[in-house]
Amino acid sequence: MSTLPILMYHGVHREQSSRGRFDPVYSVHPEMFARQLDWLVQQGHRTPSLEDALSGSGDARDVIITFDDGDVSNVEVALPLLLERGLRAEFFVTTDFIGQCGMLAPDDIRRLAAHGMGIGSHGRTHSFLSDLDVAGMTAELDDSRTRLQAVCGRPIDAIALPGGRGGERELLAAQQMGYRHLLGSVPGPNKRRRSDTWLQRLPVTRNLSLDDFAALVHWRGLPARWMQARHAALALPKRVLGNDGYQRLRERLL
Repeated sequence: MSTLPILMYHGVHREQSSRGRFDPVYSVHPEMFARQLDWLVQQGHRTPSLEDALSGSGDARDVIITFDDGDVSNVEVALPLLLERGLRAEFFVTTDFIGQCGMLAPDDIRRLAAHGMGIGSHGRTHSFLSDLDVAGMTAELDDSRTRLQAVCGRPIDAIALPGGRGGERELLAAQQMGYRHLLGSVPGPNKRRRSDTWLQRLPVTRNLSLDDFAALVHWRGLPARWMQARHAALALPKRVLGNDGYQRLRERLL
């Protein structure tokens, strides 16, 4: 079966002063985002829902577009660019962020859903699920799902791991709670389309060139090897420092 590239975005910001929460690594410039979408269209790629891509009706041209956290740029910048091109995306929202400065409001989430976009959970507080005890993990999974269902009035059956931190325990807990589509952030092309394991994703960063973006989508060449090597190299400091220590180090470096 063909591979399934899943792109992972966060915010779409022109500069640090743009509305939303600018991140020097993950905030993609709007003009580059538009060029990436245009390239997908020109290459004949489809952007179906997760449900359609994983249901057996998938196509070799499928690419899934996802956004994490719930930055306001998702609705103000990304949505119009997607709609202009007839493309679809999945938006994973951290529910405690809803209504905060620079983040999506309930009406924004309903607007995304009304335009046919997917809505999924990104946890309640963005805590790393692997750091929590069972009760805390369960609350993150259940509370976020319940609130999003109340906001957009439809079932929520997809979750993206906050920070990509989690494994078998989190997978089984999410499945038992009714989540059907499970996304991590280990870089890779998803050689098999399965809903019973964590799906891999391809992080799209601010300094990624269009050529490198194309290489990642088709999972070839140096950009793909570099992304895997970087992920493997970061695994050691994450283990040594722990998730909180690693995040503090990252914030200092940025």
